[in-house]
Amino acid sequence: MRLVVQNDKNIGSRAAAGHRGPAARRPRTVLRSRVHGVLAVLTVAAIASGCAQGGVAGPGGAAEGPTPGRHPLKAPPPAATPEPPARKFRSAQEARAARIAAARRWRLDGVPLTPPPPPAKKPRITTRKGFEVAGHEELGLPPVFTTIPTKQRVVFLTIDDGAEKDPTFLRMMDDLQVPYTAFLSNYLIKEDYGYFGRMQRSGVVLNNHTLHHPYLPALSFRRQQIEICGMQEVIEERYGKRPLLFRPPFGNYNRDSLRAAKSCGIKYVPLWNEEVFVDHWDYREWDRKIRPGDIVLTHFRGRDDWKGTMPDMIRRFLNKVTAEGYAVARLEDYL
Repeated sequence: MRLVVQNDKNIGSRAAAGHRGPAARRPRTVLRSRVHGVLAVLTVAAIASGCAQGGVAGPGGAAEGPTPGRHPLKAPPPAATPEPPARKFRSAQEARAARIAAARRWRLDGVPLTPPPPPAKKPRITTRKGFEVAGHEELGLPPVFTTIPTKQRVVFLTIDDGAEKDPTFLRMMDDLQVPYTAFLSNYLIKEDYGYFGRMQRSGVVLNNHTLHHPYLPALSFRRQQIEICGMQEVIEERYGKRPLLFRPPFGNYNRDSLRAAKSCGIKYVPLWNEEVFVDHWDYREWDRKIRPGDIVLTHFRGRDDWKGTMPDMIRRFLNKVTAEGYAVARLEDYL
């Protein structure tokens, strides 16, 4: 059976660049959760850029700039999060003026571009070459992809895990009206389910990133099913809808991962083509360029892990994509 993982530019190093999952930073912490009476144990894995661990498939990316410092995550205490007020504009001109004012408030270099209307005919999503598993098409497994096939100059922002719960980030994204998609792990979001409820009420789709963020290929089919289906149930119970999208932790999966995801109702497995941090970008492609339809990864992180805040990261992200003529679109509108 083929194992599909993302490349690690520092294979063997436990201090690899990119996202280090909270469990990897706290190896002595035992994470427990019962799903259907079964104990799921978090597998501690070396984590590279973009939740990636070294392996045999998928072209790697070149790093831009220094690697941010690493510190243990500090989980905020549970807190109730108020629902944001609804925003209504009487005209397109009023909406544009509000967008300009918001860009100034958040110290952006330019006003984020307005995405085009979603395509009436959705593009056909297929698995990226080199990311297949044995029997992928024959078994009807969810497609694994890094880019949406489109000629529109749009990119898609996706944010993983749920460790940082910065209210300023929510205000910024609501103010700027920038769409994004979240992939959540229960062991992190359970500290404040309300934070992500507010996110959902602002239009963000909450998707599956497993219960405990383990290295899935090390687990049996049944254990992977528990991790993925269990997170489906958490999101449905807390937020009212089972996700259709799943992102494997570290970007690593095997055929059992996709079989388990399919059995849990997952339709798509989006990975990423770029990753953005506070102080640099990482690229999967050799030429280090953004392309139309690219999926961009980042994480819920703050000063304990990065050299800045989530608003700092969003500022870097928006400044670059706007300067290169890209709008940020909603991923689910293209699926």
